[in-house]
Amino acid sequence: MNVIECNGLTKTYGTGKAINRLSFTIEQNKITGLIGRNGAGKTTLLKIIAGFLRPTSGEVTVFSENPFNNLKVSQNLIFIDDNMTLPQSLCLMDILHSASKFYGNWDMELATKLFEYFSLNPDTLQQNLSKGMKSTFNSIIGLASRCPLTIFDEPTTGMDASVRKDFYRALLKDYLEHPRTILLSSHHLNEIEDLIEDVLLIKEGEKHLHISVDELRQSAVALSGKIEAVNHWTVGKEIIYKKTVGTDRVYVVVYHNFLQEELDKARLSGVEVSSVSAEDVCVYLTSKTKGGIDDVFNKR
Repeated sequence: MNVIECNGLTKTYGTGKAINRLSFTIEQNKITGLIGRNGAGKTTLLKIIAGFLRPTSGEVTVFSENPFNNLKVSQNLIFIDDNMTLPQSLCLMDILHSASKFYGNWDMELATKLFEYFSLNPDTLQQNLSKGMKSTFNSIIGLASRCPLTIFDEPTTGMDASVRKDFYRALLKDYLEHPRTILLSSHHLNEIEDLIEDVLLIKEGEKHLHISVDELRQSAVALSGKIEAVNHWTVGKEIIYKKTVGTDRVYVVVYHNFLQEELDKARLSGVEVSSVSAEDVCVYLTSKTKGGIDDVFNKR
């Protein structure tokens, strides 16, 4: 069953397109990572899915319904980001108790344990929290709500490294016990790579790819060595990234459609063959150029 279906989704602001003809589906009970650089359109897309924004054109359905101002969708969805609007007159613990009345799957025991683990003060007002602690508190609400569709938009903003790891660990453990559909946006794939099942990569408002993490890990291969030798083995291949090393060597990343015997022959010719991390593949695919920052200085 598909929880989310988008077909030709477009959202414009003035003359610019934040989202441009996006089409994809999100299956039930799966964690999908929405990956893209800052300004790629991730937040706009998530707000359209959550029913906060109306698309300019195209169609989107959530639980088979139009999500915009839809009560059924709202009852089964929670949207967590660092700009959540919460009652300023209530202390943190009062907010948790109030949230329990809104979400049918709310687990107060989980919320309380996480609250204590992260050393939050129950009498503190949300607006008095630091940026990192505010993100931590918001994430507790997202986890404890156990909504059928849970959306986390850059949930770890401001958190230190250890808290981020704890949050991702808590998310995975609770998901395994209580499966639901989770959308998790980030521009740091390396932090969530072991957590998510699928990757939806967008660039400048357009879908670049939507595949499993395993497929992404195997999608590219790197060749490095003498320029002439590497060029020989990359003829006819789609180059994702290319960097000159020194005066006569080059590092090239291409889509992996080599036969094993081809890679063996490349190694024998003096070319080094190596894997490329999923994080680096996403960085290369969303870059505006095929080269790196060194090219800025090499062309001076």
